[in-house]
Amino acid sequence: MNFYQEIITQKSWRILQKIKNEFDFILIGGWAVWLYTRTLKSKDIDLIVDYGALEFLKKNFEITKNERLKKYEARVEEVEVDIYLPFYSNPGLPPEFIQKYLTTQEGFRVPRPEILLILKQNVYEQRKLSVKGQKDKIDIFSLLTLNLDFSFYHKILKEIGQEERKSQLENLLKNTTRIKELNLTNHQMAKLKKRVLRFRV
Repeated sequence: MNFYQEIITQKSWRILQKIKNEFDFILIGGWAVWLYTRTLKSKDIDLIVDYGALEFLKKNFEITKNERLKKYEARVEEVEVDIYLPFYSNPGLPPEFIQKYLTTQEGFRVPRPEILLILKQNVYEQRKLSVKGQKDKIDIFSLLTLNLDFSFYHKILKEIGQEERKSQLENLLKNTTRIKELNLTNHQMAKLKKRVLRFRV
């Protein structure tokens, strides 16, 4: 299944595989979701790196600093690489917070899926009317098909003061009947809603 053109997602994946061997990073965003769900591939690459890795990137890529969004950016043809740093950036949650809840998928360090869900909810609320926002919505539903620990999810939301995300997720579920990109039929969506909404607290 594809949301973006296959040639672009393949190029993005090749870049990701290449840099995995060059320096350490935490992978977030659409590619991290894909590693868990194997649903929609991503076009952009989102990384959390330390300052040493940033220096490596500066030597090997043309890097610009986005002061307004508190991140660094690189572009390799059609592929955008967003680079986030601890104690500076906030891609939806502070990187230093995300670092506490990591696991490994296919050799990549990624956040726990519940943390990824919160990150995706945060970016979705910012750009829900855009094409990227529609991809965020699909990624959210992809994550919801996993066996998530909603007790942990609620605990983290309370800890970070984002308890409104619970009701936003409920509203998103209630207002969505099907996701054709995921082949979620009305019946499957009803089962998904029932499973997720029973964890309301």
